[in-house]
Amino acid sequence: MPLSRPLLVTCAFALLVGGCDRQSAPPAQPQAAAGTETTGELNGKIDRSFAGTARPAATLKDPAGKTLDLASLKGKPALVNLWATWCAPCVVEMPLLDRIAGETGGKLAVVTISEDFKGELVAPFFAQKGFKNLPQWLDPTNALALAYGGGTALPLTVLYDKQGKEVWRVMGGFDWSSPDARKAIAEAITAG
Repeated sequence: MPLSRPLLVTCAFALLVGGCDRQSAPPAQPQAAAGTETTGELNGKIDRSFAGTARPAATLKDPAGKTLDLASLKGKPALVNLWATWCAPCVVEMPLLDRIAGETGGKLAVVTISEDFKGELVAPFFAQKGFKNLPQWLDPTNALALAYGGGTALPLTVLYDKQGKEVWRVMGGFDWSSPDARKAIAEAITAG
């Protein structure tokens, strides 16, 4: 059955406006240049909605088998960071945390806790990156991540005061070298 002229014009117009040229390839997504790493985004924000919450009870191990009871950190502020070797924003922020740990001279405990299921990945990762100030605590069962509410969103960083009460937390990567981060950490160190 032949199409009427108005219907034929309408169909032709729709094809023209709709861009139905099926012979053109869709534009390619931008690709990272060869030899560059995925950087991950540092777009986390300080969240004070959990302030006053007690630090969860947890005992961690390092690759050598040494243990740490998180409750033993009372007496000085502690920045607890859950991370993983496969997490792009975690990898980006780890050197910044290493720098903070070195600069605070022991006034702040920076506690990095790997959520990798394969804890054997952590020591080579630290060696490759040259971290000198961060501990290599492991949580391969993700018990601590579950204590913070579960989920797989990493990194998660929580600042605790000297009494072991939460001051604030950051979900996602964070620029630990930013003025906001430095100010928030300095306030925690100087707080009574």
